[in-house]
Amino acid sequence: MSQHADDAGAPLNPPPPPTGPHPGGPAVDPTTPPTTARTRALEFLRREGGNVLLMTLGALIFALAFDLFLVPSHVAPGGLSGLTLVITRFVSLPNGVVLFVLNIPLLLLGAWQLGGPPFLARTVYVVVVTFIAIDVLEPILPATGASHDPLLNALYGGVVTGIAAGLVIRAHGNIGGTGILARVLQRRTGIPMGQVYMMTDGVIVALMGAVFGWERALYSLVALFVNGLATDYTIEGPSIVRTVFIVTDQPEAVATAVQLRLRTGVTAWQGEGMYSRGERTVLFCTVNRTEVRELTRIVREADHKGFLVVGQGHRALGGTIGKSDSAG
Repeated sequence: MSQHADDAGAPLNPPPPPTGPHPGGPAVDPTTPPTTARTRALEFLRREGGNVLLMTLGALIFALAFDLFLVPSHVAPGGLSGLTLVITRFVSLPNGVVLFVLNIPLLLLGAWQLGGPPFLARTVYVVVVTFIAIDVLEPILPATGASHDPLLNALYGGVVTGIAAGLVIRAHGNIGGTGILARVLQRRTGIPMGQVYMMTDGVIVALMGAVFGWERALYSLVALFVNGLATDYTIEGPSIVRTVFIVTDQPEAVATAVQLRLRTGVTAWQGEGMYSRGERTVLFCTVNRTEVRELTRIVREADHKGFLVVGQGHRALGGTIGKSDSAG
């Protein structure tokens, strides 16, 4: 049968549109919804919403600690916050504005060394939120701060600003200031962030001592020390995992006892005693901090001559770590 056509000569049942490439550009699948600005925004929020929340929280906490603990006592854990206090001692400018201007060259360094536009966007966001919050909170909070005791202000100011910096770093951002320089040095040397802060901010603490007195510099060193500890703790979390090496002549008995009583996996490999030249078996496992005492008792019962080394680990993923706590 011949195909019927309308008056214009077009077939009554035209073929479906092509799905492959065509001269006008790539074909669009009609079943795929078009990507709109709203769709892209929702996708960004789904992917980065948690990071933005952490960065915002960290910036606000830092601003609160700066106005409540550091400014009233002229104590700061080094960094640009300390340099800001020195400058505003002689120049009548808002603290937040001075802090933002001092950050500009370090922001450019961070964009060059630490990831380009994504890093720059995150850090600029944190710095802007911080300096706005500092100037907004300053007239609201008491001018005398939370305490008249400079030691308490140094301790609490260091801890709280360290927590704030750690939250921002966990969100793949940076608090700005010498934190950017510290991040660059940490990547190049592998030194923990807290120790790098101690090195980069020591000069500024000395400058604060020359301006506000050496007693304030000593308080600032206390703030700097606890700031580094709080930053590392917030980034890495508590060390709750224990790594265990067991050198034994009774590997089957020890491994079986550990697996049955602690319900954790054990890995074994052969070693050689360099003094006795005898073959020994090395067992490795990870346990929770609360299980170390029980593990020691198990090893002593299975092999009283076994050699046990317990170390610290910040995190263990996969395997059977933690299964003993939930086992029936």
